Amino acid sequence: MQTADRIMEAARACLLAEGYAKLSTRKVAERASVPLSQIHYHFQGKQGMVLALLDYENRLLVGRQREMYSARTPLWKRYEQACDFLEDDLASGYVRVLQEMISAGWSDAEVARQVLAMLQGWMDVLEEVAREAEERFGSLGVFSPADVAGLVGLAFLGGESVLLLGDTAWQGRVRSALRSVTAGLRALEENR
Repeated sequence: MQTADRIMEAARACLLAEGYAKLSTRKVAERASVPLSQIHYHFQGKQGMVLALLDYENRLLVGRQREMYSARTPLWKRYEQACDFLEDDLASGYVRVLQEMISAGWSDAEVARQVLAMLQGWMDVLEEVAREAEERFGSLGVFSPADVAGLVGLAFLGGESVLLLGDTAWQGRVRSALRSVTAGLRALEENR
């Protein structure tokens, strides 16, 4: 395994264990069994290392979403699959990494800029799907495809934040709310 890959795996494990605020390049270097200088050589420090990790995972997941939404299955089934993907992303730790970086972006403009650029990839996929829905079903009423993409994307982002808090009652509410859209889409498609 390449040094940069070992560092990324170690960074991910440390980030999931302790969060961004307690993440240290020294701990990552120890876990990866590399000299501390290798983190600075490959990533220019903590921020670059974690942003590289988020970028790598985000590109994989946006690709997965793009592939799933481009399938010619009913829209409600694709949305249902997106909800299933959320469960996978929670289990893999991706959601935690993303939310940690959003939090870090509140006090670091460069992190904020890069996280927002990554999130735009998700919004672009959702907007394409909203355009497809508009073409298939007609007007989205007062909403543009960009509005629909924003509402869905932000519902997932907010839902992810609440899911990570760990309260089972709230987790149930979030999952139910997100999945309720499936029934609405299904009814719309089946009544056409």
